[in-house]
Amino acid sequence: MKVLHLEENHPNLIEGLDALGIKNDLAFNDSLSEVLNKIGSYDGLILRSKFTIDKEFLLHAKNLKFIGRVGSGLENIDIQAVQKMNIHLISSPEGNRNAVGEHCLGMLLGLMNNLKAGHESIKSGQWDREGNRGWELNGKTLGIIGYGNTGKSFAQIISGFEVTTLCYDILPNMGDENAYQVTIDELMANSQVISIHTPQTKITEGMINYKFIKKMKYPFWLLNTARGSAVKTEDLVLGLKSGKIIGAGLDVLEYETKSFSSIFNKEKIPPALKYLIQAKNVILSPHVGGWTHESHVKLASTIVEKVKKIFF
Repeated sequence: MKVLHLEENHPNLIEGLDALGIKNDLAFNDSLSEVLNKIGSYDGLILRSKFTIDKEFLLHAKNLKFIGRVGSGLENIDIQAVQKMNIHLISSPEGNRNAVGEHCLGMLLGLMNNLKAGHESIKSGQWDREGNRGWELNGKTLGIIGYGNTGKSFAQIISGFEVTTLCYDILPNMGDENAYQVTIDELMANSQVISIHTPQTKITEGMINYKFIKKMKYPFWLLNTARGSAVKTEDLVLGLKSGKIIGAGLDVLEYETKSFSSIFNKEKIPPALKYLIQAKNVILSPHVGGWTHESHVKLASTIVEKVKKIFF
C-alpha cells in the first residue's frame, strides 16, 4: 500500500504507517496540478485542509482506498462522491476533543473575568477594579449546540463547576451524565452561555444570526470553536453593541480561507472584523482550539489506529 501525504503532521503518523508496511511519499510543496498528476498511483491520501477533495479530484484517484483527514471537519471533502467510490473516509475528532474543550473553558473564564479588558486597562496605566468586576460561572446554565466529540468534551470538563449544562443536537438520545438534551427552544430559553460545536453544513451556516440572538431569553456569552460560518459576524457585532451578547470567544471566523491558514486575504479588513479585533469583551484566537502539542500527537495516532483496524 502506498500513501501520499499533502501536509506535514506529527512524525508518529508516518512512523506508524511505515510500521504497518505502508510506503509513504511526501507532497508538502506540490501544487494541486502536481498532486492530480500522481494521485492515481496511490492507495491512500493524508491531508488536513490543503485542497478541496471534490469529484474532479477523485476522478484522478482511481486506486484510492482511503482518505485520512487529520482533524474533524469534513466540509472540504465531497463525502457522497467518496462513498460512491467505496473509499474509506477516516477523520480523527477523538484526537483533539480534549484540546477544544479546554480551550472553550479558558475563553469562557477569560471573558467572564474581564481578563482582556483588565490587561488592556493596566497597559494604559489604569488600575480599574470596579470597571473590571467579573462574573462567576457557578450557578449559570450552559447551552451546547452540537453534542459530538468536542461538545461532550467541554461538558465533561465544565462538569466540575456547579453549572447546569444543556445540549441540543439534531440526533436523538445524545445527552449523557454531563448534559441534558433539550430542544433548541428550551436551550435558548434557559442558557446564559452558548457554545457552538457543530460541523459546517447547510443547516449550520449562519445559524447564530440576528434572529437567534434576539430570541435568546437572557444576555449571554458566546463561544465558537467549531466553524466560523456558523456565526454571522455582522449580526454578532450588533448583539455585542446592544449588550444582548455580553462577550464572545471566537477561535474561528467566517473570514477564514478554506485551508484555515489565514483571514487576512483581503486588502481591506471588513468593519465587523475590525470591531471584533478592537472590542474589549471579545477574545479571538487563530483556530488553535484543537491545536495543542498533545493533540498534534493524538490526531496522528488516531489516523494510524483507524487505518490499522480497517486494513490490517
